[in-house]
Amino acid sequence: MDPPPPSPFPDLNLNLDIVPFVKLEPKEEPLEDLPIATASTAADAAECLLSPEEHTPLQKLSPSEDALFAEYLRLTRLFLSSIESGASGGAIVPADGSSAAPASSAIVASKKRKARSSEMVRVSSLGVRDQIHFRDLVRHTRITFESLRFLLLRNDGFSEVFGRRTRPDLKAAALMTDKNLWLNRDKRIIGPIPGVCIGDVFFFRMELCVLGLHGQVQAGIDYVPSTRSPSGEPVATSIIVSGGYEDDDDGGEELIYTGHGGRDRNNFRHSVHQKLEGGNLALEKSRLYGIEIRVIRGIKSDRSPTNKVYVYDGLYKVVDSWFDTGKSGFGVFKYRLVRIEGQEEMGTGILKLAEELKVNPLTARPRGYLSLDISMKKEKFPVMLFNDMDDERDPVYFEYLARPLYPPSVFEEKSLLAGGNGCDCVTNCSTDCLCARLNGGELPYDSNGLLSRGKPLIYECGTGCRCPPSCPNRVSQKGLKHQLEIFRSKETGWGIRSLDMIRAGSFVCEYTGIVLTKEQTELLAMSGAGLVWPNRFPARWMEWGDISDVFPGFMQPSYPALPELNFSIDVSRTRNVASYLSHSSTPNVFLQCVLFDHYNTSYPHLMIFAMENIPPLRELSIDYGIGEEWVAKLTV
Repeated sequence: MDPPPPSPFPDLNLNLDIVPFVKLEPKEEPLEDLPIATASTAADAAECLLSPEEHTPLQKLSPSEDALFAEYLRLTRLFLSSIESGASGGAIVPADGSSAAPASSAIVASKKRKARSSEMVRVSSLGVRDQIHFRDLVRHTRITFESLRFLLLRNDGFSEVFGRRTRPDLKAAALMTDKNLWLNRDKRIIGPIPGVCIGDVFFFRMELCVLGLHGQVQAGIDYVPSTRSPSGEPVATSIIVSGGYEDDDDGGEELIYTGHGGRDRNNFRHSVHQKLEGGNLALEKSRLYGIEIRVIRGIKSDRSPTNKVYVYDGLYKVVDSWFDTGKSGFGVFKYRLVRIEGQEEMGTGILKLAEELKVNPLTARPRGYLSLDISMKKEKFPVMLFNDMDDERDPVYFEYLARPLYPPSVFEEKSLLAGGNGCDCVTNCSTDCLCARLNGGELPYDSNGLLSRGKPLIYECGTGCRCPPSCPNRVSQKGLKHQLEIFRSKETGWGIRSLDMIRAGSFVCEYTGIVLTKEQTELLAMSGAGLVWPNRFPARWMEWGDISDVFPGFMQPSYPALPELNFSIDVSRTRNVASYLSHSSTPNVFLQCVLFDHYNTSYPHLMIFAMENIPPLRELSIDYGIGEEWVAKLTV
C-alpha cells in the first residue's frame, strides 16, 4: 500500500521525520545564545572593557546595515568574553526627579540571554477582548522601546542624521531584554503575531526582534533551527524582503525570494554558490509542510530615521522552490511565495495608494470625494472629505475652524512670566533658557519636532518670545504637518486618517471649537450636544515616555503643573478635523496640553500627538475616557 500523502501541516508537533530525503544540518542560528550588551547610552558600549584597537564605534561605521549589525554581533561576543574573564560594570540607575535618565557612562553587566523557545504554536482566532489585550501589550512594548531610544539619543547629544548613527535602537533593545521585556520568546509562533496588524510599520530591525515578528537581527530568514526543533528539522517562520538580492522578483501578492548566503558582506552580487542549509533548508521544509510565512518588506522612505521602513504584509506560503543560476553566474535557491487569500490589504500596497492620492486623488479614487479641501485653505495641507458608502455629507455643513476661539479674559493671564513676555533667545532656544526652565529644565521636543515624553503641560515658545520661527520649541503651534482625510466608516461613522506615515511622538492636529468658560459650560451643559470636555480625557500622556518597566524608580513628570480643566469646547457650529477622531481603548493618538499664545494654565490648547508609528490610511483613534456603556453604543 502506498504511504499517504503528506498532510498540510495538521498540527504543530511537526513530525518532520517522515521527510524522504537526506537531512542537511543548518548552521547555528545567529544571536540565539549570545548575550546582549546592555549599554545604557550611545557612548561606546564596551569602551571600559575593550582596548581601542579592538573596538570600532558604531557611529564611525559605514551606513550599511550589514556592517552595523555585524559590529553589534561582534560587541556581544566581546562582552561575553569580558564577563567570563571577570570584568564587571556599573549599574544603571535613574537620576533623581522626573528625568530618570541613566548615567551616560554606566554599564550593566551582561548576562546570558535566554534562548528562544523551540515550542511551536499557532494562535487560534481571538475574541474582541483578547485582540484588545494583545494590541495594548504590543503598543505598550513599542512605547517602551521608543521612549528608551529617545532618552538614549537625547543623552548622547546626537540628532537622527543618516550616516552618523549612535544606534540607540540597539541599546534600547538591550535594556529591554535584560528586563525580559521582549515578546513571544517563550514560544515560536507560526502565523500571525497577536497584537501585530497587517500594515504596521517599523523603522528599526531591532523592534521586529523585540516584538517577535522577526527574530533575526541581520538575517532575512527567521527559523527554528534543527538543533532546537522537536523533530530535528528546521522550520521557517518569517522573511524580510528588502531588495538585498539581485535575483529577487517581488510582484506583491506573489514573489520570488532568493535564499541566503553566497555573497560577501556589503556586496549585492553573489560570489559563490548557495547551500541548502540554515534558512534555505528551513524554507524548503516550510514548503513541504505548507507552513505559512510572515512577510515583512523593507522599503526606502525619507520619513524614516534610517531611510528605510519595514512593513508587515501578512502571511504567504511557499508553493515552489528550485535551484537556479543567478544573474551573477552562481547557483542560488529560489522560492515562490503566494499571499494567502482573505487577509487585509498589503501595507506596502496602501503606502503606494497613499502616495498616489497625494498627487492626484481623483485619478486614484474617481468616486467618493465630496471635497478636496474642506478647510478652504485654512490649514497648511488640504483636508479632504471622502465618502463612498452613502449620501451623508455632515462635515460639509459646518464652518471649519483651524484655531480655537478663546474668551478675551483668557489672554489677561500673565502667569509667572514678568509682563507676560517669553524668552529673550536671539537664536534657537537651549536647555538653559526661560522656556526650558518652565518645562522643568528641558526642551520638550527633539530636533525633528518629536515629543520626547508627555507632561501635564508643555510651554512652547510663543508670541512673547524673541526666538526665531525655527526654534525647536515651536511645534504644535505651526499647525498640521501631515495631509489628513475625513472619511466615512462602517465601524465609527466618520473617522480621520492620514495620507502620510506619522511617526510616534509627532504632532497630528489640535482640537478646536468655541472655548466656553465654566459658567458658560454650566449653562449649556443641559443640552450636552456638541460639547467636548477636556477633563474627561484620561492622562494618556503619561504613557508616552514611560520607562518604568526598565527603570522601576522612574517617576512621571509632575511639572509644569496643570489645574483642573473646567472649560469645554463647543463644536456644534464650528469645528476642525479633530472632531472626527474615533474612540478606542487602545488608541494610537493622545491628548497633550500646550500653552504658547497665552499663559493661562486653566485654558491650554488641546494638542493631539501620535502614540505609535501610524501607517497611511489607518484610522486615528483617541481615548475619550467614556464609560463602557458608551463604547458599546459607539460600536453599534
